Amino acid sequence: ALQGLAETLARRELDAGAAETARAIEQQSLRINAMVHNLLDMARLQSGALKLNRQWQPVDEVVGSSLQLMGTTLARHRVVLDVPATLPMVELDAVLIERVLVNLLENAAKYTPPGSEIRVIARAIGDARALQAGEGEMRLSVEDNGPGLPPGREEALFEKFARGHAESHLPGVGLGLAICRAIMQAHGGSIRAERATPQGGARFSLSLRLGQSPALPAFEEDGEPLP
Repeated sequence: ALQGLAETLARRELDAGAAETARAIEQQSLRINAMVHNLLDMARLQSGALKLNRQWQPVDEVVGSSLQLMGTTLARHRVVLDVPATLPMVELDAVLIERVLVNLLENAAKYTPPGSEIRVIARAIGDARALQAGEGEMRLSVEDNGPGLPPGREEALFEKFARGHAESHLPGVGLGLAICRAIMQAHGGSIRAERATPQGGARFSLSLRLGQSPALPAFEEDGEPLP
């Protein structure tokens, strides 16, 4: 109701002062609406009420979809992609993992200056035998060249409503990273934060168990599947 009222006010012919107030009300209503939805999502994830739609997915496609969703936001940054197409597939809920990546990309764009570099890196971790047996892990990282993380508060960033000192002047409700962790835990995985380099920058890394992916069907030269 508040959001609808705010949108109605914003569309009306108002003097400059009233129009600015209407826009502020609309922005705050959007933040409140987002916070409520995020809290509900957190509750569903933590209670197990949200059932994951796990499917075997190529990691490069999941990353590509996330970057496409963030195209406008990332337009003023240099995105460096290091995600080999030869990586093994991972059984995951693509919509939820995309949500995690979008959140991390959005944060990287928000807290770094235009023109700075954002790196997305994916690696299969484990020796050849472990990877062949599906016993390794997939690690996805989003790195930036920003001011870095508050020293000693890497874990606290994932708590509900936690925000760093450098971001207190920026809009947000401090739930994004908490939801990211809940999504990763629902997958049996993890997420961690660290400085990208000793000089600064931030790195957020996702870890997912690989498992034994199903064998792809063989095809004849004419494109028909073999019996």
